[in-house]
Order: sequence, then C-alpha cells, then structure tokens
Amino acid sequence: MPTSRITARFDQVKAEGRAALVTYMMAGDPDLEASYQAMCALRDNGADVIELGAPFTDPMADGPAIQKAGLRALANKTTLSDVLALAKRFRVEDQNTPLILMGYANPVHKMGYGAFAAAAANAGIDGTILVDLPPEEDHALRSEYAKHDLSVIRLATPTTNEARMAKVAEGASGFLYYVAVAGVTGAGSADPEEIRGGIEMAQSISGLPVCVGFGIKTGEQAAAMGKIADGVVVGSAFVEHARLASEGGTPHIASVKMGELARELSGALKL
Repeated sequence: MPTSRITARFDQVKAEGRAALVTYMMAGDPDLEASYQAMCALRDNGADVIELGAPFTDPMADGPAIQKAGLRALANKTTLSDVLALAKRFRVEDQNTPLILMGYANPVHKMGYGAFAAAAANAGIDGTILVDLPPEEDHALRSEYAKHDLSVIRLATPTTNEARMAKVAEGASGFLYYVAVAGVTGAGSADPEEIRGGIEMAQSISGLPVCVGFGIKTGEQAAAMGKIADGVVVGSAFVEHARLASEGGTPHIASVKMGELARELSGALKL
C-alpha cells in the first residue's frame, strides 16, 4: 500500500540513524527516456524518496531553475498522463522506492480527483504535494485519496505557528515538507539552528516525519539539515544537471550527473 511504502522507508532510515534523501526531478526534462534513466540513477545512488515534478504553466512556488525545467518539459509535450506513465514504468522493476508527484492542483482538478487518484495508485504513486491546494480546500481530494491509500503531503514554513501547524497536519500523511526559507525553490539556504524549533514543532504536532527543503544543494548543507530533520529534500541542484544535458544535446548525461550528486548527498547524510 502506498502510505505503507512511505512509512516503511522512513522507518528503515530511522533505524539506520540518518535522515532520508528526498530527490526532486522534473519529469520530461530533458525527455521522458532520460527521466526514466534519471529515476533509476537516483535510486541506485542513495535516493530514499523520489519526487516527480509534473510540469505546469504557472508554477508559483518554483524558482527560475525549476520554472525553466517545466517549460522544457512542456515544450516536449509532457502531460500529467505522461508523468503517471513514467512512474508506472519505474514501478514495474522497483516496488519499494516511494514516488511522490509534486505539482499544482489545476491539472489534477481537470482530470478529476477520482480519476486522478485511481490513475496515480495504478501507476505506483504513493502521494502528492500540490503546493497551491491548502488544507481548507482539499477535502474532496482527500476523500478520493483515502480510497487508494494515497498520501496528502503538506507544506509548512518557518512562519507556520502552532495553530496553523495543527491545521496543516490535519488529514496529512506520509511526511511533512518543511520549507526552510521564504521565497521560491532554489532560494538561499537557511541556518539549521534558526529552523530547528519549527521542525520540532511540526514533528510533535503532526506525528509525521518532517523533511526540510529549499536551498539545499551540497553534501555539507544536506548533512547539516539532516541533523535536525527526518529527511532532506534537494531539487534545483538536480534540475540544473538536466538543463545542462538538455542544452548540450546529450540527454543521457543527465542521469549520470544526477546519480553522482545523489551519491554525494547520500554519503554526507550517512556520516
């Protein structure tokens, strides 16, 4: 079951005495075949959870790197159905690595919450992060997800107070994504000590693993954040390798470089 797959992975990571490595990549960038190879490379080099970005025309939470990755994927005519097909292909030979679809509510709403939930579960998706769908507006989505044991993964930030954290945690499952800095993806990195209290509050109120992201690009940064959170999310740094491969006309290189970065990050979290 999907939520159980997420739980099992975080239980495993906790038993190993380290934080999980959560890696983000934009599906369809440089192309779908390269994306599949990248998923395998991330998994083979230490990624504990893979977030698959679904390209969207108005990515309000994303910084320039991921915005441009989404535009490249859209130029390749990558659709939400293509992202699900990519997940399903990966799931044929990997039944253990949690897959999270990260994107925006409009394409999911257009497909229909019920149809999307069924299709996502069939593809082997474990949960979603829909960054522009707040807790007050996701009741219909949660109802459909519950039929398939899909996780609703929510966002919290350093400005989330206790009352709001309780609302964020209500109905959430899998893990919480703690945005370390104000702004968009790829923004400057946070001081771990400045957000430690917020992460501890999120853990206490939600009872879920808390993964911290935004602005983490190096092994050193990942190791520092891994000491205060249950998981570390890295996205823009992986997307940059996809960009270079796309611009260089060598899409197959993306998986190699993304695998190398995953190995560096994973190694740092094990120290």
